[in-house]
Amino acid sequence: MPIPPPERSGYTVSTDVPLYWCAYGREGAPRLVVLHGGPGAHHDYLLPQFLALADEYELFFYDQRGGGRSRTTHAAAITWETQVGDLARVVQESASTPLSLVGYSWGGMLALLYGIQAAARRTAPEPARLVLVDPAPISSRYRATFKEEFARRQRAPGVQAMRDALTQSGLRDADPDAFRQRSFELSVAGYFADPRAATNLTPFRVMGRVQDSVWASLGDYDLAAALPAVRCATLVVHGRDDPIPLESSARAAELLRAEFVPLDACGHVPYVEAPAALFHAIRSFLSRTSSSGSV
Repeated sequence: MPIPPPERSGYTVSTDVPLYWCAYGREGAPRLVVLHGGPGAHHDYLLPQFLALADEYELFFYDQRGGGRSRTTHAAAITWETQVGDLARVVQESASTPLSLVGYSWGGMLALLYGIQAAARRTAPEPARLVLVDPAPISSRYRATFKEEFARRQRAPGVQAMRDALTQSGLRDADPDAFRQRSFELSVAGYFADPRAATNLTPFRVMGRVQDSVWASLGDYDLAAALPAVRCATLVVHGRDDPIPLESSARAAELLRAEFVPLDACGHVPYVEAPAALFHAIRSFLSRTSSSGSV
């Protein structure tokens, strides 16, 4: 599926590394700041599916530091504090207030870290609404479970059979672009409830240096004690068949006093696996909450 060009785009000027941003939808419509996963990836693998929301909302994306069009050669380590600080500057520079954050995967974790820091008055403004879509695990214990489960799924006979079929297809020589596309899809097949659904995806590249640096900066983390301080209207959506434990998001929703919507027959990629259910849940939540966070 082709990705249309954004209505507006540019680079930040208040961050010490320019960060690429782009916007879809009508300027002046209620704005959703959409945070991609990774860390170390880029925004456009969420497209075109997330543009389903662009009929009512202005969607503001940016490539987080170290990935996509925001890559940097700076030697300094990129940490979770770096990413939260960048988000604070992006929000202030783009005048995204009242602030509605939509975070997917690592982007959900970034939204929570930002919310925790904002509640402690270390960043501003505080979020008015949070939408967390299959957020990254809220503790290192849950993350270890996720990594083990994803590795197990990638070793599963069905995924291996698809790898063997690709190797024997001759596609590497006949159509190198198609071979690379299919290779990418198989590299993420374990995220899906049904690995055969990993097709027609927008490829992305995760910068390993950035990913390792950010996760290392979190150490042996557990956000549970800090989450109750985040007090805004929140929706948590999570696929029941996500390799990230459903329990992690259920616990986060409990601590955040959030609405929790588990999606049946869905893994970690609901915008591909269950788009109707995902966007219905998001639209319903947004329609019942104002941009100031009240119900």
